[in-house]
Amino acid sequence: MNSKSVNPSKTLFRGAFILTLAAIITKILSAFYRIPFQNIVGDIGFYIYQQVYPFYGIAMVLSTTGFPVVISKLYAEQKAKGDDQKSRLLLLVSFIYLQLFGFVCFLVLYFGANQIALWMNDAHLSILLRVVAIVFLTFPFVSLLRGYYQGIGDMVPTALSQVGEQTTRVLTIILLSYLFMQKGSSLYLVGGGAMFGSITGSLISAIILFMFLWIRKEWKWVAPKKAIFQSYTEDAKQIFKSLVFQGLTICLSGMLLIFLQLGDSLNLFSLLTSSGIEQDIAKGLKGVFDRGQPLIQLGTTVATAMSLTLVPMITKERMAHKPQFLHHKIKLAIKVSIVIGLGASAGLWAIIEPTNTMLFENEAGSSVLGILGFVILFTSIILTLIAIMQGLGNLIFPALAVLCAFPLKYFLNIIFVPKFATMGAALSSLITLAIISVLLFMRLKKMVKIPLFNSHFLGTVLAATVLMVLFLKGYLIVSGFIISPLDLGRIGAAFQAISSACFGGLLFLLIIIRGSVFHEEELSLFPLGSKLIHLMVRKDRR
Repeated sequence: MNSKSVNPSKTLFRGAFILTLAAIITKILSAFYRIPFQNIVGDIGFYIYQQVYPFYGIAMVLSTTGFPVVISKLYAEQKAKGDDQKSRLLLLVSFIYLQLFGFVCFLVLYFGANQIALWMNDAHLSILLRVVAIVFLTFPFVSLLRGYYQGIGDMVPTALSQVGEQTTRVLTIILLSYLFMQKGSSLYLVGGGAMFGSITGSLISAIILFMFLWIRKEWKWVAPKKAIFQSYTEDAKQIFKSLVFQGLTICLSGMLLIFLQLGDSLNLFSLLTSSGIEQDIAKGLKGVFDRGQPLIQLGTTVATAMSLTLVPMITKERMAHKPQFLHHKIKLAIKVSIVIGLGASAGLWAIIEPTNTMLFENEAGSSVLGILGFVILFTSIILTLIAIMQGLGNLIFPALAVLCAFPLKYFLNIIFVPKFATMGAALSSLITLAIISVLLFMRLKKMVKIPLFNSHFLGTVLAATVLMVLFLKGYLIVSGFIISPLDLGRIGAAFQAISSACFGGLLFLLIIIRGSVFHEEELSLFPLGSKLIHLMVRKDRR
């Protein structure tokens, strides 16, 4: 294995940047492909795909943000001690554990597909569930090699495998869905073809990682020695415990949106039909409701990227025993999550009609999607709070809080959906996330014992939000008078959506900066920060 000496902090920064960039690319790809896919298959086809997607999402978290993080941490610790045998033991135990875990998940999903489909009140979904089950057989190999490469400080293989996996998956989904639709195939067969993209993506990811191992001839560094278990029985047990405890807690913390989607997959459609709505209409309603997923994913991209960089930063300050710098970073992260989350949510609510038409052909479900957009606000805050708490060394509480999301969402759907249909599902998502946000805030306050934000901050952000929404509503009315007579359809909607997003975003940003929500040194940390500083009131500049 290559063992060139490099500046550790420089390597850490470079590695974090590469992984963050890969995460942003995959997040954008994951959000954007749903738009042409929905345009190809329609709302019912989109409903079919989204019903099964949460199960693939679970496999993605396991292979991307869960086990690789723990394996890399444990491997780096063993290499730092210079214990080559224990490093090999770690990889062997990890592989055995992940294989067993993946095989159990495969068996449950594959042979339980009929029962799960009946739970969803749509027996035709069983074939899609069986296709997704296969991914659980490939994720152990991917997780292990990602963990190994991250453990030696090389983030390039992980980043390339993530981007390669998502790109292959997206191309497979779009190509197969288009071909099957052209042939007039059943929408469930189209959904099965789309889910096949999860298999092709995971295989490409495994091939990319194996190619790095093979070309660099690194197999000899990871292959276990004979009778290694006999020599390190206690160490093997300790590694197993770490994988179970740390691996699962980190995995659970990354499944927030997946648990919300899973709750909707399992009972939203059945609740709609039991309320007297005809099956095909209910499928269409669920498909329209699922239009919110790409919007939410895009809206939370910044929060996701920030959470990936926060953990090492906060851990570093905590380990260096610098409480002043640590508290500043915590407060800044929370402020950024609230500003971005509220701005994106309120802005999307204000322009949801043209945005919906631009992306999904019509305005169907705009009122529901507008409310559902506020998931971006709560998710941005929750992801940031989880990242902070993980950086402070608390893994259990965030995992338990996120785990509560599924039962909360499931039972709140039972209360609200029969009364308000899909609007009830949107409300149940917001209430669930609000409860989790409060729980995490209360826990963090106990941990750091500092005020996390002040009344000036909240007043300025709320004022900026209200002014932006009023401006956007006025702009849409005025531009509508000009565009409506021209009958431009989706092109007109696209012009309204894009132009209003730009103008509204600029106005919001200007009020936030002029209102001194962020200090000069805080603005300098942002992309284009040196330019943003010039927008500040002169007296607030140094």
